Amino acid sequence: MSHVPYGYRIENGKAVIDEEKAKQVKKIYKAYLSGLAYVPAAEAAGLKLYHTGAKKMMQNKHYLGDDYYPAIIDNETFVAAEAERVKRQAKLGRVFDDKPAKVSKIATGFKMPKVQIKYDDPFTQAEYVYSLIESEVDV
Repeated sequence: MSHVPYGYRIENGKAVIDEEKAKQVKKIYKAYLSGLAYVPAAEAAGLKLYHTGAKKMMQNKHYLGDDYYPAIIDNETFVAAEAERVKRQAKLGRVFDDKPAKVSKIATGFKMPKVQIKYDDPFTQAEYVYSLIESEVDV
C-alpha cells in the first residue's frame, strides 16, 4: 500500500487503528454533522485541512472497515454525513444533471484503388500503398 489513510498505521504488515488520530477522524464527522462546514469541522477536530482534503477524508470508505482496515466510523455516521453533503449541495444549487456524452464522428469508411506498382523494398511498398488510401467520411 502506498498511502495509509489518516487514523491508521501499519504494524507487522497489518493496518491498526491509531487511537489518537482515530479520535480526530470521529470528531470531524461529529462536527460536520453538527452543522459545521468541512474546514471548520476539520479545525474543530484539530486537523489543518482544506475543503477538498476534508471532503475526501470524510468520503473514504476505509473508515467503515474492510478486509485490510478495521472500522473507525460506524455505517450510520458515514451515511448520515454523505446525506448531509448531498443535502447541502442541493441547497446551494450545486447538483448538476449528467450531461449526455458527445458522440464524435470517427472516420471508418475508406476506399483504396487497386495496387498497381510492386516495390522490392517493403518500406517503399508500404509507403506507396498507404498513399493510395482515401477517406470517404465527411469530417
